[in-house]
Amino acid sequence: MLARLAAAVMSIPSVKGVEIGDGFALAALPGSEAHDPIHLEDGVITRGRNRAGGLEGGLSNGQPILVRAAVKPVPTLSRPLPSVDLQSGEAMPAAVERSDVCVVPAAAVVGEAMVAWIIAEAVLEKFGRDTLREVERALAAYRAEWPWPTDG
Repeated sequence: MLARLAAAVMSIPSVKGVEIGDGFALAALPGSEAHDPIHLEDGVITRGRNRAGGLEGGLSNGQPILVRAAVKPVPTLSRPLPSVDLQSGEAMPAAVERSDVCVVPAAAVVGEAMVAWIIAEAVLEKFGRDTLREVERALAAYRAEWPWPTDG
């Protein structure tokens, strides 16, 4: 699921980077600090932090799934940027054709939808049936067989 999430978010125009959880910051930490320790509190398995972003080894670890995307700025501004005429090869200013100067609000909505889509696909792969009621029953049966209590 990890690769599918990253690919889905990277497919959004203007996205130039994706991280799960603390992503790139984890590379600067020793393994002992990058780990999300598992604790047992009142008979419930928990974790004190979520640096992995809810995914370990490509699978959900039960924590919230955290995905961040780096979106590049829109290159077309109200003043033309330098460019080249493709026919003559001469340097000239680019045409000003766009009015949106920030795609982040729209990209955030699209990003949330892409993440939701990939998670829904994974749920249907595991519990998929013909109707929502059957999916809910399959999920309830799976949870009933879980060997220990969890907080969610």
